[in-house]
Amino acid sequence: MLRRRQPVEAGDRELTELAALADGSIAPKRRSELEERVGASAELTALLAEQERAFALARNVAAKVEAPASLRARVEARQRPRRKPASPRLALAGAAAVVVVGAVALGVGLFASRTSGERFHAALAATALVPGASGQATLTKTPSGWRIELNASALPHLQDGRFYEAWLRKSTGELVPVGTFNDGRDVTLWAGVSPKEYKTLTVTRERDDGNQSSSGEKVLVGAVDVGSS
Repeated sequence: MLRRRQPVEAGDRELTELAALADGSIAPKRRSELEERVGASAELTALLAEQERAFALARNVAAKVEAPASLRARVEARQRPRRKPASPRLALAGAAAVVVVGAVALGVGLFASRTSGERFHAALAATALVPGASGQATLTKTPSGWRIELNASALPHLQDGRFYEAWLRKSTGELVPVGTFNDGRDVTLWAGVSPKEYKTLTVTRERDDGNQSSSGEKVLVGAVDVGSS
């Protein structure tokens, strides 16, 4: 008569070792013995697989952000179950939840550092077309490109097919459009080129005439202060 294999229960220590086996930190002497035990138990095999998926998710998220070593150490320290759980599956779910929550916390906490990179400023002066106008611009590097926050005063509001267009210009004369607007207050523009190469910010008056080139009617001009870059 075939003897029915008894289910294998995972204790607190074994759950800890399963976590260590999943992330590769288990001692070599214990690895082979634990792997043999896992191989003989469908339940332990399933628990190990879920733990490995949790660590894989954490690594994938962490790969997208650059976490400080101290913060990574704190998150990893939470990945080990510390209390005796009501059941092996509950313990594993708790450990996996800590991994995922920790990884999400890394992403949220470090988003600001990824988006608060280099920042430059430009003071814009008026031309003869609009005497008395002036403007200030802040250019901030983000993962999406350079966000340009422009505030200009004494620029007449344009409408009915007339608008302003901002440009970044290289010293060799190439122009890259960075956005259009009707009023100079609280304008947000975006550039896909670096102001360290395109160091002049200009604003022109344009018409909806189907011509995508600059009209040449400059109303504001200023150099981007990039220091020694």
